[in-house]
Amino acid sequence: MSTTPPVLAAELAQAWADIQRYHPELPDLAAPESLIGESSSACGAELSFERLLHEAVHGIAAARGVRDTSRAGRYHNRRFLAIAEELGLDHAEEPHPSSGFSLVALNPEAKRRYRPTIERLQRALKAHTVATAADTKRSFRGPAARHGSSGGGVRVKAVCDCGRNVRVVPSVLAQAPIVCGGCGKPFRIPEAAVAVG
Repeated sequence: MSTTPPVLAAELAQAWADIQRYHPELPDLAAPESLIGESSSACGAELSFERLLHEAVHGIAAARGVRDTSRAGRYHNRRFLAIAEELGLDHAEEPHPSSGFSLVALNPEAKRRYRPTIERLQRALKAHTVATAADTKRSFRGPAARHGSSGGGVRVKAVCDCGRNVRVVPSVLAQAPIVCGGCGKPFRIPEAAVAVG
């Protein structure tokens, strides 16, 4: 039995249908709730329209018989990037050594095209977050939550300009910068994840 609120599942399905309107070869989304709570360091754990569009790139690649990833799905290659660009996602930097072109962002045209869809999905995700947080207060969350550690929070991908990334609870990152040992610059949560997610 699914624990996903029906409204969120319906909004995910509708957002997917909105993408299919512009890209008819995109296969149907079998189970919208499968995207919730799924964590992939290469694709990003934060559910948002941008993440949904990223997953649609994989769907179109599968429909075309294109191998768009390697290294057990972690490395996103140039074939992934080509399809991502068709769907309105850009990758401004060189490929990341371990995840390739996975960190894509909505371009301005796609933001305009999908604005109503993004707004609807944001509302549904916020409602889901509120409902999930209420359930969590009554659920056992382990010793980290009991002792006030950040271990009980939801982690998001924070990136460094050199291409490295870490998973972090946003409130922890807000307390003080986490500095990359590779280049000495601070990790940050991408603006697209904050604005869209």
